[in-house]
Amino acid sequence: MQAQHQPQVASRNQATIARLLLAANSAYGESNRPDNSYTQRVEARAESRQLLAQVMELSHENAAAWGLLGRLEMDDGNLDTARALFERSLDINPDQPQQYTNLGYWALACERPALAEQYFQEALQRDRQSAAAFCGIAHAKRRLGQFDVAYLHYRKLLQLDLNWPSVCAGMVACAGHLQVDRADQELAYDAITLLSRDDVAHQELGRFAAGILCQQYDLDNPNAAVLLEAAAEDELLLLALEKTLMPDARIENLVTLLRHAILAEIAQTATLRDDMHRLAAAIALYADRTGYALLVSDAEERLLDAINNSIRAQFAMGERQEDIAGSLMISALYGALFHQSFAVDIGRWNLTEWPVGLQPLMAASYYNRAMEEAIKQPFEEKAAELTRERADVPQAWPTWQTLSHHSESSLKAVMKAKLGLNTDSLPDTLRIMVCGAESGQRALELAASLSDVEIVAVDESLPNIARASRTAQEMGLNHIVFWPWSLASQFIADGNQVHWLEIGRLPSEQMSSLSLAQLVDQASGQGAVVHLHTRIEGDSEADSHIRQLIRQHELPETRAALRRLRRMIINNAQDPELGALLREDDFYGAGGCHNRWFRPQDKTQLAGLINLLSNEVNWKLVRAQDSDGHSLALAPVQKQLQAEATGSNVQSVQGQPLTLYFMKRR
Repeated sequence: MQAQHQPQVASRNQATIARLLLAANSAYGESNRPDNSYTQRVEARAESRQLLAQVMELSHENAAAWGLLGRLEMDDGNLDTARALFERSLDINPDQPQQYTNLGYWALACERPALAEQYFQEALQRDRQSAAAFCGIAHAKRRLGQFDVAYLHYRKLLQLDLNWPSVCAGMVACAGHLQVDRADQELAYDAITLLSRDDVAHQELGRFAAGILCQQYDLDNPNAAVLLEAAAEDELLLLALEKTLMPDARIENLVTLLRHAILAEIAQTATLRDDMHRLAAAIALYADRTGYALLVSDAEERLLDAINNSIRAQFAMGERQEDIAGSLMISALYGALFHQSFAVDIGRWNLTEWPVGLQPLMAASYYNRAMEEAIKQPFEEKAAELTRERADVPQAWPTWQTLSHHSESSLKAVMKAKLGLNTDSLPDTLRIMVCGAESGQRALELAASLSDVEIVAVDESLPNIARASRTAQEMGLNHIVFWPWSLASQFIADGNQVHWLEIGRLPSEQMSSLSLAQLVDQASGQGAVVHLHTRIEGDSEADSHIRQLIRQHELPETRAALRRLRRMIINNAQDPELGALLREDDFYGAGGCHNRWFRPQDKTQLAGLINLLSNEVNWKLVRAQDSDGHSLALAPVQKQLQAEATGSNVQSVQGQPLTLYFMKRR
């Protein structure tokens, strides 16, 4: 009887273990679902741990349980413990593809992509169908800089309908590094697929789309001809115009020519063909995204004046909305409808009353601008805008369409996992200040992905503040505010402090009365983190040359002046110095050009901040990264900071492509 009883007990234990493991894996899956909240994922992780503890009470020799426990430790940032658990699992059962896959992701977390690739290959040798291992190889290849190979891996996963967020994000990241040297229909299809998705950052696809379109239309050939009809049916061109900004002079010339062709046809026929509506609206959206930086001929200006006069007459005569819509679309090709003298007449209709295909354009050209104008009104800085023509007020920059995808997390978890900081004494809600938030993308991503924060985002550009504030309202984010420097400085002067400071765009030279170092020192208490970059963007020799021209000729801060400067640069594209500007994203937006040439970042602000943070008595360097995001040894960076602070003749940290994190000691 005893001999018979033992197998029955063992069988029941095995069944119980299998049931518990199944439930633990299910809970772990819930902990990694990107659409679950951070709290839900933490609870699911805790449930998985509890179930695994029950497994361990029944058996310490279950390889799968040790492996899953390792995944939980890795997700919590305990990398050494995780590796030991994966190896313990393999000691029990050496032929587990899942554990080699786990070790591959462990190696990626440790920033060892070459080792990660080896582990993923080991997994695939045991299971050729492992999508997780195949995806891991894509990630490893991308980290190794083999973007073309990684891209093909991501493409294969998408073709298998494995639409994981990490796959799409990885494919977008690789696309920006690809050199497109021939017309390729598969690449065009990839770009269309990515631009059609709502869960990728469309603005990151601008260069990729531009490269494909340049080859597709043979834009390096001065004799190449592009027919309006062909452009109007090109889904890639239409999507790229609707959703990206393509930083390529050849594409800008193509868009300018297409816009001119549409206007010329209307001048002859007095009508806009139905099959041209989407192309015209797409170009109008694109022109709006550039801040109307596209060059305009005198003939176009004259035709546009006639069209705008006609629109005023149409409104005066009380014509129907559908009879005015086509004319508004043409006017929006060259300027924001909100800036026109007939703008008040547009406001008689709600956005949803316009034809569906026209609503994105009407929102960008009129309704969003009206909302942003209302947001600006309470700020003292609005008075300076009133001295300018509406069209000369700088547009929000950088331009972006979609936030990058980040699963919800907590700032305390980031501080613990990424910086190794103890967060036990921190309050439930932490305050972040983003200094130099620009048009708000980074600040909004933090607000959307961190569950335990409130955010104060600061910028000197009212258009940036208004655009970001409007977007926050549309997203339903009520724990973030966007303020000018004057309001943020008063907030800190009143004794308020923050737990995390991100330094984005530095104050411009026109804000010499502000000391960024002093504000950071006052805003940070013991344990606060400062995150900054040590290279100033938009500070090339060509930019200095342009700023010198502006001073010499006393050029005003107007859109017309920016267009003249851009025309000069485009006409001198062969000049090594000026031609370099054509490779900069900023060049393709009026806001970017305005920032670089009329509001350059103040180098002395960064120097003062680095000098403050170099004081080892008060500040501790806790992390350093290179331009690729790889962590660096802290001792050499700290030594360089100290040598620079004491006046030694060493290469300055300022200007190097580093990302540094400091913690305030006291």
